[in-house]
Amino acid sequence: MHPKALLEACTELVQLTLKFDHPADAVVSRFFRDHRNLGPRERNTLAETTYAVLRHKLLYEHLARSGSGQRERRLAILGFHGDRNYIKSALDETENKWLDATATVRPEDLMPHHRHNLPDWLVAPLKGQVGEGFEALAHALNQPAGLDLRVNIFKQKRPLALAALDKAAIKAEITPYSPWGIRVQGKPAINRVKAFEDGELEVQDEGSQLLAWLLEAKRGEMVTDFCAGAGGKTLAIGAMMRNTGRLYAMDVSAHRLDALKPRLARSGLSNVHPVALAHERDERIKRLAGKMDRVLVDAPCSGLGTLRRNPDLKWRQKPADVAQLQAKQIAILDSAARLVKAGGRLVYATCSVLTDENEAVAQAFMATHPDFEPVPVADVLARLWLDQPDGPGSAAAAGLCSGPYLRLWPHLHHTDGFFAAVWERRG
Repeated sequence: MHPKALLEACTELVQLTLKFDHPADAVVSRFFRDHRNLGPRERNTLAETTYAVLRHKLLYEHLARSGSGQRERRLAILGFHGDRNYIKSALDETENKWLDATATVRPEDLMPHHRHNLPDWLVAPLKGQVGEGFEALAHALNQPAGLDLRVNIFKQKRPLALAALDKAAIKAEITPYSPWGIRVQGKPAINRVKAFEDGELEVQDEGSQLLAWLLEAKRGEMVTDFCAGAGGKTLAIGAMMRNTGRLYAMDVSAHRLDALKPRLARSGLSNVHPVALAHERDERIKRLAGKMDRVLVDAPCSGLGTLRRNPDLKWRQKPADVAQLQAKQIAILDSAARLVKAGGRLVYATCSVLTDENEAVAQAFMATHPDFEPVPVADVLARLWLDQPDGPGSAAAAGLCSGPYLRLWPHLHHTDGFFAAVWERRG
């Protein structure tokens, strides 16, 4: 594609995305469906340019003020993913001079918000949690996420999965914390690898894998993934159960559960039973009350721990949204807790970095559920790692936690931002 045509397409996609009417990934997918003539390289350039603009929106808007022409075009030029000389060939003399001038701006000369590119309302709570680590966290949140895979242990062992990737000329290594994880270099087309096609591998962030592992589901048990969505953690739990017992994948979105079906077929699991709920007080929950050995509540949340993948969320979410989510999280956790039998385990998790959605919800739950005993996550991880020949040990487990809770941070653990609390129901 001619540089000028590609820049025009980038400008159009940036303009559509910045309306914030829909999630960025949905806007990008729709754009590609409407422009089927685009090749893989053009699609990659368009997507990465758009996400760069979303990640560095405050900085690029600041730099764009000194230029001329359409605002979205200037933003697309600043965020353009690819060879600099290629994009410069699409610019006129004035634009080239402006772009060269922006390249001379030093980070230390910028205002703080132009460096961290976060909305003001999000800065204070993050600084309150990580203190001097804020700049490192902000930098990490503005980087593209890496690619983690989960080995389907029902079908394959991790060393053999690594060998299969090596045979496909894909560089990879084991993840430091998850016993099922593999971290891939670059962004190869994993969906074209035979091991993926055969259901031996799934794309899943290492932090997400740890949430499933904390459930510690065993053979023959009754288990529920209460907010299963597209089923990434469901499949990990089912493999952990070695395709035995009964695993309910519950969600109020039948559409999201539909996305589980092809993944479930590829996984080879037959112990998973999708259940579309009308709401968190659905009659089917009453019928299963007190029967579950394990329940995972990966609650709907702001998703602000996934900004590496979904940078539009920091501009789409507002404090009022977080308050509404907190009320929903408390209600969902309360309902899910009814499923847990005496001696059973309950895990509450989010992919948020905000205390309001994490510790505050856990504390509200404990205040109204004295029959649930908190379990320190570091103790669970340290014990689980004892069974792993390459487990990192108790010191590493403590490094993943804040008090009794799991707390994963992109700048420290190279995962998305995750939280988890674990309880066991008193007998």
